[in-house]
Amino acid sequence: MRLRYQYRVYPTPGQRQRAARVFGCRRVIWNDALSRIKSVKSANKRLGPPKRRIVEGPYMRVPKNPDLSKSLITQAKKTEERHYLKDAPVGVLQQTLRDLDAAWKAHEDSKAGVRKGLEVRPPKFKGKKDNRQSACFTKSDRWSITKDRRLRLPKIGNVRVKWSRDLPSVPTSVTLIKDRSGRYWASFVVETDPANDMLPPVEGDQGIDLGLTRFAVLADGSHIASPKYLRRAEKKLKKRQRELSRKKKDSNNRDKARIKVARAHAAVADARRNFAHQWSHKLTSENQAVFTETLNVRGLARTRLAKSVHDAGWAQFVLFLEYKASRRGRTFTKVDRAFPSSQVCSACGHRDGPKLLNIRTWTCSEPACLTVHDRDWNAGRNILHEGRRILAAQTEPPTPGPGASSR
Repeated sequence: MRLRYQYRVYPTPGQRQRAARVFGCRRVIWNDALSRIKSVKSANKRLGPPKRRIVEGPYMRVPKNPDLSKSLITQAKKTEERHYLKDAPVGVLQQTLRDLDAAWKAHEDSKAGVRKGLEVRPPKFKGKKDNRQSACFTKSDRWSITKDRRLRLPKIGNVRVKWSRDLPSVPTSVTLIKDRSGRYWASFVVETDPANDMLPPVEGDQGIDLGLTRFAVLADGSHIASPKYLRRAEKKLKKRQRELSRKKKDSNNRDKARIKVARAHAAVADARRNFAHQWSHKLTSENQAVFTETLNVRGLARTRLAKSVHDAGWAQFVLFLEYKASRRGRTFTKVDRAFPSSQVCSACGHRDGPKLLNIRTWTCSEPACLTVHDRDWNAGRNILHEGRRILAAQTEPPTPGPGASSR
């Protein structure tokens, strides 16, 4: 299993300047290659994807165009116009061409219907004022971790790293990232054995109903309070945004104010991510199976509840649940969004019909039942029952058809 481990790094002012040169060289290679490929595709829209030579490696299988590498990197370094490309490692520039080729392939597969999910747009040109920058260093760049636990990056130097945890194995590549708030990160790609992350089996399962008033209501009757990080930080965010709007365009003070805004948003995003990590870890550790509903976040984001829906971070939480369950040998199942979890009585199974959002408690209309339900807790119970049914249908052996032999 391939995983990413990310750590905070603290480059010196000189190292930041050299990293900015590497980011700039990568941006130039991306734009030069994109302008050349775009001109070919615009001249003949029926032209298929360019021929690719596949580079086989022990950990990756990535496309590479040798013609672009030769003309845009090797020969361009000898010209006066692009002599500054020597300030960046060759592996970083070649990886940029691979990333561009992968972006085009994703776009073409999306148009052809090969790639599922949302439509992938064609790659865009990178501007000088792009706030987020990154550069991927591969084995050919000969980067390393020194004896004093610093990260040695060619053309940049030995960067101090805050090692929050140990790497499980020798990394295959590292990506230096500068986010919009001016922080630097090192993201390592490592190979791990899935058996090392497996947890011993436990008894019990859990159904989860996600909401806004309460972040999640569990089938056992407990609930997770909604933290509402964005709502709590709105006052500070508005103040920072007003300060930014008053600054003169393209001035140093405006750039400083922009960084303050980015840091305020980063604090909200970090807190929400930490919240999702903690609860997904707890739920997958204490339960053998976890069931949740499939959410239509894009549809809800077009309503008057858009800000609250984005602030909740349901999609991120469900994604963390799914990958943690997969790593730990747990079962994670999604219940279809068409399942009427809020309409069915979890006690007798009677379907009571749709209800408005302001109805938080209701009584089953079945004369023999008349159970009073909390709307969210009842939905969590129904999701648990439906998840168990789906799981049983997936694990039971197939029924032999007519005429099948009994032997």
